[in-house]
Amino acid sequence: MWWFQQGMCFLPAALVVWTAASFIFPYITAVVLRHVDPFVPYISDTGTMAPERCVFGIMMDVSAFLGMATMYVRYKQVETLLGVDDLKLLRLNCIGLWVGWTSSFGMCVVANFQKTTIFYMHLVGAILTFGFGALYILLQSVLSYYMQPHIHSRTIYLLRLCIGFWTLGSIFSMFISSVIMYTSLIGVDVPRKLHWTPGEAGYTAHIISTISEWFLAFSFISFFLTYIRDFQKINLRAEVDLQSSHLYDWTHGHNPPSHHNGRAPSEVSPLLAGTT
Repeated sequence: MWWFQQGMCFLPAALVVWTAASFIFPYITAVVLRHVDPFVPYISDTGTMAPERCVFGIMMDVSAFLGMATMYVRYKQVETLLGVDDLKLLRLNCIGLWVGWTSSFGMCVVANFQKTTIFYMHLVGAILTFGFGALYILLQSVLSYYMQPHIHSRTIYLLRLCIGFWTLGSIFSMFISSVIMYTSLIGVDVPRKLHWTPGEAGYTAHIISTISEWFLAFSFISFFLTYIRDFQKINLRAEVDLQSSHLYDWTHGHNPPSHHNGRAPSEVSPLLAGTT
């Protein structure tokens, strides 16, 4: 059996590969068409103009879906491993799921509202993506702290904690450099500025900001890499409980046909209910 066939580790693996491709393919297209400068443009700049914005939008939407699915499986895994006794950690696990889903929704907003068209919606999406994404990483790091050493090793906890600090550092660096860049370019339509010349006002702050954004994006990718080994040890299944043996809305005076054994059929498929 191949490693990606073990459990559900294909989910975080697909999320990591697809999200990285969502950054790289639009970047290559935008650079080839000379829509952006080759040297570290904003990720959003590579998805601003057609045709790369179409590719960027579709691929980021798929990444958001994969992210939500991965976060749900992680939620079910932690819930099963903790049991029903530790209410504080169960609540924290539930909060982490909703925080993560909010971050994934922010990805859809960022991908579909380009900063050159509706900048404020794009900014809201970026705050949801990066802000709630960083909070999700910190919440999962806290859960990992309480789950070691009995459920997983201390190394995993320390690795996730380091990635959390990497994420926070990137956010802080991007925020400070962006403020400096905007204050040094008063009167310039910065959201629509896709080409920069070395030495012009705000160029250094712009480069620091773009590098910080790329670092931030890849810190998220690195965090989900830590799920791959954990997901090898979980499978999910769905249990369908039918309330009737037919799908008709019977009116008064009509008797529905009865099933030969008197019971409604049931189905089971490998999707939802968690097992570890």
